[in-house]
Amino acid sequence: MELLKQRILQDGRCYPGGILKVDSFINHQMDPMLMYKIAEEFIRRFQDCPINKIVTIEASGIAPAIMVGYIMRLPVVFVKKKKPKTMENMLSTVVHSFTKDRDYTVCISNNFLTPEDHVLFIDDFLAYGNAAMGMIELAEQAGAVIEGMGFIIEKAFQDGGNLLRGRGIRVESLAIIDSLDDCMIAIR
Repeated sequence: MELLKQRILQDGRCYPGGILKVDSFINHQMDPMLMYKIAEEFIRRFQDCPINKIVTIEASGIAPAIMVGYIMRLPVVFVKKKKPKTMENMLSTVVHSFTKDRDYTVCISNNFLTPEDHVLFIDDFLAYGNAAMGMIELAEQAGAVIEGMGFIIEKAFQDGGNLLRGRGIRVESLAIIDSLDDCMIAIR
């Protein structure tokens, strides 16, 4: 997606340790017009899938997931990083956050993730694939089918994409970063 790639090169910032910061337009301050175009591209790429629910994990995946759900007129559910006292019929698993370097017990109510669901998982980044693997675990617990996973940005050098594709998951990434060596952003 050329518009996204241009924006990453223009406004993205790189930090040592393989960190790409896109907080000025994706995951802190958001550009709604860009997010809408991102959603349209995800829909185009997954148009052949029998999707009936969009799922993401809080917090940075919520904006693109909402846009996809809005355009497709489908419900959007986000996996929570903290268990609410009021959650019923909870499914949970542990996910390690690369960005925050900590483990989270993430959860979703099986009232909102069921064996009838054909899920499109949307998130902002794919790095090591930890959040995505957590989603796979939750879907397996619920008996739901993951039709595909869409990521705004994939860090190819951190191997999460290979891990997911090796498991037979359909992965669509709108911008693939091959390297952040020497804090230079190399986009495929």
